[in-house]
Amino acid sequence: KKTEYCSVELTQDKFEAFVYAVKNHYWYQMYIDDLPIWGIVGEISDSGEDFYVWTHKKFDIGYNGKQIVDVNLTSEAKKKLSPGAKISFSYEVHFTPSKIKYEKRFDKYLDPNFFQHRIHWFSIFNSFMMVIFLVGLVSMILMRTLRKDYARYSKEEDLDDMEKDLGDEYGWKQVHGDVFRPASNALLFSSLIGTGYHIAVVTMCVIIFSILGDLYTERGSLLSTAIFVYAATSPVNGYFGGSLYARMGGKVWIKQMMVGAFMLPLAVCGTAFFINFIAIYYHASRAIPFGTMVAVTCICIFVILPLTLVGTVLGRNLAGQPNYPCRVNAVPRPIPEKKWFMEPSVIIVLGGILPFGSIFIEMYFIFTSFWAYKIYYVYGFMLLVFVILTIVTVCVTIVCTYFLLNAEDYRWQWTSFSAAASTAGYVYLYSFYYFFFKTKMYGFFQTTFYFGYMALFSLALGIMCGTFGYIGTSYFVRKIYSTVKID
Repeated sequence: KKTEYCSVELTQDKFEAFVYAVKNHYWYQMYIDDLPIWGIVGEISDSGEDFYVWTHKKFDIGYNGKQIVDVNLTSEAKKKLSPGAKISFSYEVHFTPSKIKYEKRFDKYLDPNFFQHRIHWFSIFNSFMMVIFLVGLVSMILMRTLRKDYARYSKEEDLDDMEKDLGDEYGWKQVHGDVFRPASNALLFSSLIGTGYHIAVVTMCVIIFSILGDLYTERGSLLSTAIFVYAATSPVNGYFGGSLYARMGGKVWIKQMMVGAFMLPLAVCGTAFFINFIAIYYHASRAIPFGTMVAVTCICIFVILPLTLVGTVLGRNLAGQPNYPCRVNAVPRPIPEKKWFMEPSVIIVLGGILPFGSIFIEMYFIFTSFWAYKIYYVYGFMLLVFVILTIVTVCVTIVCTYFLLNAEDYRWQWTSFSAAASTAGYVYLYSFYYFFFKTKMYGFFQTTFYFGYMALFSLALGIMCGTFGYIGTSYFVRKIYSTVKID
């Protein structure tokens, strides 16, 4: 029955706070048995001079058997706001039987008109056509160009040494003695690649679990699943990072393992804890309890670290021997002058444009579900976009690397990684556009909350895309140098 639960005497400060909330159309979100309900604080009179607050909350709860399947909130009894007034707040609850099945109770919150809009389908189709075009373009360019290169190089094998010296030698064959030289700062590079493999595996697993298990129906289950999968698949990070570091001749493998294991968790925990202290200062409900912070730290130390160690030991022993098709020269070859657009910095900036173009519509839907309280449920779309992003990234970085090697610049490892990772830079720039034009956020807490978590999202995306770029390019480089006979 109708029950009063509190009363508020409107001091000048409280009056101004209520007026501000009503004027700016503030609303609130609550959960009953994980089902979200929304209500608005108040409304403005037609004249725009008087402000009213809703004082009575009526909850209609539908149940099927012993389970809650439907929740509705009705705001009633508006009272005019005036300084010094005493306002009583009350609520009532009605339970009614419902025929809604428990498994279907979330269906009314899903927004098929938004997520399955024609634009969403067209964007997927558009990205798919881009993939076909890119794969065809890469195949055609490389097949034709490489065939010419192979013909030229095989002709050179028939010439004697004098003619070779006089001949106009250029192109990617000239750097065969340096192309498999370890990347500069091999420890950081191998840690990034290991982390990239790890993020890719976690992303794939979480998307598949979401498709199979409807993770959106339980609050926090997506995040819990991601943390669990990340911890459980830690050996992937150690295996690929440790084996690459061993092939590059790295000696301080324990340090590399520590950097690989803690790189992403430190970034995530550091940002989350910083935002959390701001949330505590503002008394926001977004504040993470101290116990949760301790639990996450324990997972990092007692689960992620030992499993990464296991992966690193396996990687060093099973795939740690360098087996390059060409031997590395003792003295590095000088890198010749080249046109400005062949410089690694230019290639890196341009490399992320096409991959970003293939995902930016999906980014809008993901941002909207994350920041605008829509429930994202079309994980089939996300899986398609994930596959498209992988293919586009690999194709673009292969072309970029071919141009770089043809300019006789053998610094392809960092360039291929950074060119693919620059996709995340464009995503972060897009998040600025989204913040200023699509959200109504303002103030220090909301701004740091938004840009802090967007930076984390972009960082993880960048490391993953960079790893895709490096994997594809590494296979390509190994392939072309193994098919040319080197004297």
